Amino acid sequence: MRDHEKLEAYRLADDLVLAIYRATKAFPADERFGLTSQLRRAAVSVVSNIVEGSARPGHAEYVHLLSMAYGSAKEVQYQISLSARLGYLRDAVSRDLVHRASRTAMVLSALISALRAVPPSGGGRSPVAGSR
Repeated sequence: MRDHEKLEAYRLADDLVLAIYRATKAFPADERFGLTSQLRRAAVSVVSNIVEGSARPGHAEYVHLLSMAYGSAKEVQYQISLSARLGYLRDAVSRDLVHRASRTAMVLSALISALRAVPPSGGGRSPVAGSR
């Protein structure tokens, strides 16, 4: 199996979740079951799909779950933008979260592309071994 903790995408996604949880603590109480919950779930989904994909033995399953993580990262980007436009996030916090989510999505996209370029049997060094 793959070690998800060696992936830069995992580290970035994990940091993003923590930052999202910190930032959404200050959201209005009436958003508790709305945007706060949705943003947190989407951020957790990014890292959860990376972890689950890494635990799957099949190449196709791994790429599929990483693609799901990428989609969730893009969802987080939109939700951060919405939160900022609604006035729930200060500009500096919004910029930081957008940067984190964008970087996570970019690294996931590169990882997915690299995996799609490698035959499932691998042969040789994996592009997912540690990246940093």
